Amino acid sequence: MNDGVEPLSSPVFDSHTHLDAMAQRAGVPADAAYVAEAMREARGVGVLAAITVGDTVESSQWCAAAADGHQDVYAAVAVHPTEVAELDDAGYAELERLARQPRVVAVGESGLDYYWDRTEPLLQQEHFRRHIDLAKRVGKPLMIHDRDAHADVLRILQEEGPPPQVVFHAFSGDADMVRVCAAAGYVMSFPGVVTFTNAPQLRAAAAVAPIDLVLVETDAPFLTPHPMRGRPNAPRLLPLTLRGLAAAGGHDSDVLAAAIRDTGERVFGIRIA
Repeated sequence: MNDGVEPLSSPVFDSHTHLDAMAQRAGVPADAAYVAEAMREARGVGVLAAITVGDTVESSQWCAAAADGHQDVYAAVAVHPTEVAELDDAGYAELERLARQPRVVAVGESGLDYYWDRTEPLLQQEHFRRHIDLAKRVGKPLMIHDRDAHADVLRILQEEGPPPQVVFHAFSGDADMVRVCAAAGYVMSFPGVVTFTNAPQLRAAAAVAPIDLVLVETDAPFLTPHPMRGRPNAPRLLPLTLRGLAAAGGHDSDVLAAAIRDTGERVFGIRIA
């Protein structure tokens, strides 16, 4: 599909996407052919790899299988904070089995979501602590979902002791939170929201984020960047977010892309040419 997106001259990877949800949104089977086509389109604009992220046990199983079947796809496995009500010990055993697979590069997305009134905050916090423990036991980065819950997410990380690598997916904090995260060595992954005209606070946050602690993501099919906002997102649209993030941070796009590649290798062990 040609969306008129100018290809990147320096390649990157999509640090957080949901290939299974993309297929569901499109009303087509989430099969190997769909994944291969989505990544073919992404490679055409310089997005050479993607981490597809689980939000339930079943989704995590799908993501791990997709990563096994495609050399440009990696996986993260966890249960989203709004989906933890039925998560039990058997579910955690399966998540641990998946998380120990070599092409699963993170435990996520896990965290806290106080925007949606679906799951009690205390229950979310209990499961967030269990996911932190899982990430530390399997030696994988923790990929955090944090929506309207900054203070509690930071508090629980401090109380539990974070894994060596922590990534805030779809970072939504302000400049003060950037400074707190940077002091702790936490990585901040910026979504398409950074391109929205009504998101000056996020651009101000990006402006003070250290370049070696920044990633870029689609969160596809969600958070589609301007000027495609309102359409389903996809890894092939990541260049729009990368360029918006570079502008917000005062970086050359190629320099930012190179820094993102370095961070991907350091945090996830993902190496792209």
